[in-house]
Order: sequence, then C-alpha cells, then structure tokens
Amino acid sequence: MHRAYQPILPSHNKLLQQKWDDTYYNEHRRKVHSAKPMVDTGAPQTYVHMHLKMKKLQLEEERLSTIERDNRILLEKMSFIMRTRGRVDNKNDYVSKSLNREKRQRELLRVTRENQAILNRITMREPEYNHAKWERDWQEAEALMDNIGRYPKNWWKEVEKQRKRKTKRKAGVHSAPVGDSPREADSKRKEQASTAEASRPKDKKKKAQASDVTSSSSSSSDSDKNQSNAS
Repeated sequence: MHRAYQPILPSHNKLLQQKWDDTYYNEHRRKVHSAKPMVDTGAPQTYVHMHLKMKKLQLEEERLSTIERDNRILLEKMSFIMRTRGRVDNKNDYVSKSLNREKRQRELLRVTRENQAILNRITMREPEYNHAKWERDWQEAEALMDNIGRYPKNWWKEVEKQRKRKTKRKAGVHSAPVGDSPREADSKRKEQASTAEASRPKDKKKKAQASDVTSSSSSSSDSDKNQSNAS
C-alpha cells in the first residue's frame, strides 16, 4: 500500500486519478516550454539596404570610372608628347578690354566733381564762432581774477623756487652737488671762502683767550711756589 499513488485530494479511483494528474502535469509542462516572454529581448531585425548601400556603391563606381578615363586621356597626351617631342603653343596675344570702361570713367569724373564742390563749400564757409573774441574775453576775465585775488598769479611757483634755492644752498655749504653748473659751483666756492674768512677772527679770539688762561694759571702756580718757600 505504501507504493501506491497517493492523490492530494480524495478520490474514488487512484489509478484514474493518477492518469488525470499526469495528464494535467504534462499539459502544464508543455505550456511552460511553449510560453513566450512579454518583453522581446532578441536581436532587432536587420535590413539589407541599411548595410548594403547600392547608391553609394554606384557613386563610387562612377567616380572610379571618371578617374580611370582622366588617367587614360592624360596617358595618351603624355605618350603623344614623348613621341612627337611636344607641340605646345603657349603664346597669348590677347589684350584685355573692358566693355564699360567709358561708363566707369564718366562715373569717376562725376564723383570727383561732386567731391570738389563739397570741398569748396566747406573751405569757403565762415565760422559761426569768433575765437579771437573768446580769447579777448578770457584775457579780460583773467585780469579781473588777478585784481580781486588775494595772492598774485602763480604765486606758489615762486614759493617753490625759493624753497628749492634754500635747500640747494644748505646742501652746497660743504660740497657742490655733481650736477651743478660751473657758475653755480664758483658761487658756492665764493660763499665757502667768505664763511671761512668770517670764522678766522673767531678762531684768533679763541686762541688769545686760551693763551690768557694758560698765562694766568702759570702765574698762580709760581706765586704758590714762592709762598711755600717763604714758609
């Protein structure tokens, strides 16, 4: 009994139930094998005209045939030149001629006349403004400004010049700078000589004072010696 077919659901005949179950299972397996997927994962369909382009091949053949024909013609010409040593006529006696030369000349003359007339009108035109009057007015205005001004015109320039002169004099007391002119160097030498002469009397006075001091000190020392000897 243990080897007998045991159906899942209760049945009256186990042999018939086994046949039915086998039939159902085989039908299920057949359907599974023959089932088609919902998404097509296969390769796309190939078209011949996408890979084999006949028009391109035709154009390539025509191009090659044209090149072959040109090469053949060139080869025939070269062989003809080699056989007959070439008979080439490269002379050209053609003179270039313009069909509208006269019209262009007339147009050029017309434009030149118009430009000349415009230039004459510009040069003969008198100015609208009188610059001489403007200049006179400006000079009068400057004169009035100088009259009412507290300081004279360009007074700061004079101050700057004086300041520069003072700095040059201070710097030139001891030695003249490298870039001075000969006249300035001579004037500075004279100033140095005058200052030296003015300082000489002072030096003499100092020497006389020093000699007086030394003589007084020597006399005091002699008197002290005499006093000591007397005692």
